[in-house]
Amino acid sequence: MLLRSSGDSTGAFSHNPYSVREAHRPVPIYGALDLGTNNCRLLVARPSRRGFQVIDAFSKIIRLGEGVSRTGLLSEAAMARTIEALKICSEKMARRGVGRSRLIATEACRVAGNAPAFMETVRRETGLQIEIITRETEARLAVAGCASLIDRSCDWALVFDIGGGSSELIWLDLRRLRAGKRQTLSDRVRIQNAIAAWTSLPVGVVTLAEQFGGRQVDNHVFEQMVGHVVKRLEPFEQRYRIAASVARGKAHLLGTSGTVTTLAGVHLGLESYSRRKVDGCWLSEGEVRQVSGRLLAMNFEARSREPCIGPDRADLVLGGCAILEAMMRLWPCERLRVADRGLREGILASLMAEDTADRRRS
Repeated sequence: MLLRSSGDSTGAFSHNPYSVREAHRPVPIYGALDLGTNNCRLLVARPSRRGFQVIDAFSKIIRLGEGVSRTGLLSEAAMARTIEALKICSEKMARRGVGRSRLIATEACRVAGNAPAFMETVRRETGLQIEIITRETEARLAVAGCASLIDRSCDWALVFDIGGGSSELIWLDLRRLRAGKRQTLSDRVRIQNAIAAWTSLPVGVVTLAEQFGGRQVDNHVFEQMVGHVVKRLEPFEQRYRIAASVARGKAHLLGTSGTVTTLAGVHLGLESYSRRKVDGCWLSEGEVRQVSGRLLAMNFEARSREPCIGPDRADLVLGGCAILEAMMRLWPCERLRVADRGLREGILASLMAEDTADRRRS
């Protein structure tokens, strides 16, 4: 079930924060901001009978984490770019009358030594109070954001979010959703209870591009990237034996990131990116590898001309392909579902569910 949107993204959730009894109340406006290593993204939404409706959105590549893996610090240029983007976000939220919001920052701000000082500068110059969240919180929000795209007929699902500076993986035991004693819980709570394991790798498309190069990538460099990520993933596999469950079938991958949406757009041959066509679509393992192979055979300029990539992402997309290839080698799953939704949608769902619960208690 997809919700109508006037912005660049929407969320679809099974909980309903809006009831007939509350119809006479003014509809609150919510905001969700995700300040990532590579992107600054905002959603502004109001509750609706089917979940929520996005009324404004913003997304801009700011490359906040550029160079952090080498220096341990956010650069002056990156911080300046980010401040300008955040000013736009602040203006949008004020103009839309946002009354409740959650503003988060992820990996670049988790690891940069000057991130606390930068957060204070952001507060002073934009009025935004941004929270640097833990990797576990990021993983849980990612699951909440794409919960409606999980195939409940499966026994297992591996949800992953390939970011700029880190990648989160969440292993869901979907059999728990079918347990009778959990049927009375909200869907959001049931999904969180289905988390059997999670991990966060300090590896993303920006960090891989800075370590191995992103503009000129041949088969040898690509294999080096894949091997690097496989080594990072092996402890997670050794602890939870995910491969054995995947081999028994009834499992699928669910990707929520720019990497998988880009691969889907290229696979579909879109002349311009369309969330409606990409969000929720399924790709086979062979189709993923076919697109990755096509992109690997291109030079930087050719990748830049791809409508669903563009020059801003042409040096990062192969790093994302390498991370996904590493996952598929460890956990060869036949089906991958693509989610053009994630942290922001998870934030909105959580905020609205919390407020609905508070109103029902009062």
